Parts: sequence; C-alpha cells; structure tokens
Amino acid sequence: MFILAAHFKKLIQVRQTYHSIKEKTNHFIREHHLQSLKDVALFIIITLIIHYSWRFWANQLHFAPIHDLMYNLEYRMAGIVYRQSTWAIQHLLGIHVTLFDDIRKMVFDNQGYMSINRSCSGMKQIMQFVILMMVFPGPWKKKLWFIPMGAFIVHLTNLFRITGLSIVLTTVPEQWKFSHDYIFRPFFYVVIFMMWVWWVEKLSGKKELKKADSTV
Repeated sequence: MFILAAHFKKLIQVRQTYHSIKEKTNHFIREHHLQSLKDVALFIIITLIIHYSWRFWANQLHFAPIHDLMYNLEYRMAGIVYRQSTWAIQHLLGIHVTLFDDIRKMVFDNQGYMSINRSCSGMKQIMQFVILMMVFPGPWKKKLWFIPMGAFIVHLTNLFRITGLSIVLTTVPEQWKFSHDYIFRPFFYVVIFMMWVWWVEKLSGKKELKKADSTV
C-alpha cells in the first residue's frame, strides 16, 4: 500500500511539473509573440512524423495489413496521372511524345523518356496533406470541404510536376535529375505549406480567438 501511494505521489508530481512547464512555455510564447513560430514548428513536426511513418509503412512493412488495397490504389492513381499528364504534354504544351500505355512510358523525340510508376502517383503526398489537416486543430465543418479541395490541388501539383519535367527533358535533359530531386519534388511541400498557411490564417478560427483574447 505504501509503495502504491509513493508511485501515485510521483505521478502527481510529474503531472504538476508537466503542466508547469506547459504553462511557462505558453506564457513565453504569448509574451514574445511567437505563436506563428509555434504553429510552423508544429507543422514541421507533424509533416516529418507522417513522412517517415509512411516510408516505414511502405518500404519496411509493405503496407501491411492492407498491402493489396494500397498497391491497387497507387497503381490506379498512377494510371490517372499518366493519362492526364500525357494529355497535357501533348495538347497544352504541344510536345510530341510516343506513348507506351502498357508500361506507362513516354518517349520524346530526343530519346529522353519518363515512366509513371506507383511512386509517381502522388498518393503519399495526398495522404500527407489529408492526415496533416485531420490532426491539425480547426473546425471540422470547414475541414469537410477544405481537405478534399486540398487533395485535388496536390493532385494538380503532381500533374504540374510531370509536365514541367517533360519541358526539362526536352530542353535541358542534363538538368532532369536535379530538377526532379531538388525542384519539383520539394514543390509538393511548398504547395502543402501554402495551403496550411491559408488554413491557419483564414479558416482555423485562430485569429478570431486572438482578437477575443485581446479584448478581454
């Protein structure tokens, strides 16, 4: 009985210490007007957790226990991306390309080529945005339309990425790998960050709460 009481006392002390640190941190943030930095830090932390969790689930666990479902979704999504991006490349950009639909490969006149596989589907980035918005604070009434709209914008970003890479491949093919890895891939996260800023600044209701606090 004495041991249980001692453990319970320690638990209370830990809880009190946690709340004390939390209160001091929040007071410091309010006093120095660091709320925006706090939100950005939270965005980065959540995004990194989702990113590495997804990679571990995909590469180490092979999407267990829904392996077939996820592989099928990525395969179908890659097919949609292939059809829409090749249409944009041919009809909007006017670039001649030879298509091999069975392997989702496009070959350009300079013999450069791109293949749209499961990793090009944009599924990971769409799910990153969806999960980010689900766990980030804000009214669900607005999330119900903002999340689908944002997922569609991420899909359009993927189409922009592929059509942009086709321009690189036909004009400066030696820059294709650099453009793929260091320009168009990070662009996904620029778009997601911009939508997140829109959410925090305009839709989450945080500004209204700040105004209410300042008038008290």
